[in-house]
Amino acid sequence: MKLKILFSVLFLLVLSNCGAKKHVTKKKSRGTEVTEPKPKKLPSVNEVKITRKLAKKNPRLNKETLAYIRTYAPIAVHEMYQYKIPASITLAQGILESGKGKSELALKSKNHFGIKCHSKWTGERVYHDDDEKGECFRKYKYIATSYNDHSLFLTQRKRYAFLFDYNIKNYKKWAYGLRKAGYATDRKYPSKLLKIIEDYHLYDFDNIKKSTYSKQFKEVNHRKSSKRSKAKRKRYEVEKGDTLYAISRKFSISVADLKALNNLTDNTLSLGQNLIVQE
Repeated sequence: MKLKILFSVLFLLVLSNCGAKKHVTKKKSRGTEVTEPKPKKLPSVNEVKITRKLAKKNPRLNKETLAYIRTYAPIAVHEMYQYKIPASITLAQGILESGKGKSELALKSKNHFGIKCHSKWTGERVYHDDDEKGECFRKYKYIATSYNDHSLFLTQRKRYAFLFDYNIKNYKKWAYGLRKAGYATDRKYPSKLLKIIEDYHLYDFDNIKKSTYSKQFKEVNHRKSSKRSKAKRKRYEVEKGDTLYAISRKFSISVADLKALNNLTDNTLSLGQNLIVQE
């Protein structure tokens, strides 16, 4: 009987020890959704003309890469004139890091540069296997934000500061400089970037004149602003039988907003009254 009791006590001790060894797995944080500004309208940088010419001259060039260039060259040029990073480098990195925009990370989180969370990142995040399993990467709402974050990543870290001493058209120095600064662990990273730049003539985008680009950018966004201003001034003339509620439904605006826009203190309307109906 005593032997049975002894075995029972030992069994319970083993069970309690096993339970003590269990580890609680901490749930990975998904981060906080950050409000991203809607991407600005950008002018053409001859991306269609350049890629068509390339495709005609060399039909063997990758069609997905050409499509990527057509889509994102305007963003790369815009970032170049804001942050002094060669458009050719930005585009080549985007093509390489995102697998021409088709990688799981690019599709899942619109992260085209493989930028990891790091300690100061509080925005949304995804987990993806890279140098280590389940590493934390930044997640964006817009691809344009990914491009801008790439620019900020390079300009706000001291280890990349020497790159900005290079000529903006010297993409070769930039390619080797990125590897030297530790952007990538791959020793062949510079040669991979240079092959993309030279095969697809990405250096052409480094030669877009700043004065011409700035002028076109202002024109495109001025037209957009003008259209928006006209929309804000959209008005409606009150007809017989109209009510504030009926007008609000017609123009998809709340009664409260309609009253606020027109400084109305009550629901009284007059025939022929001119109302602002769109912000």
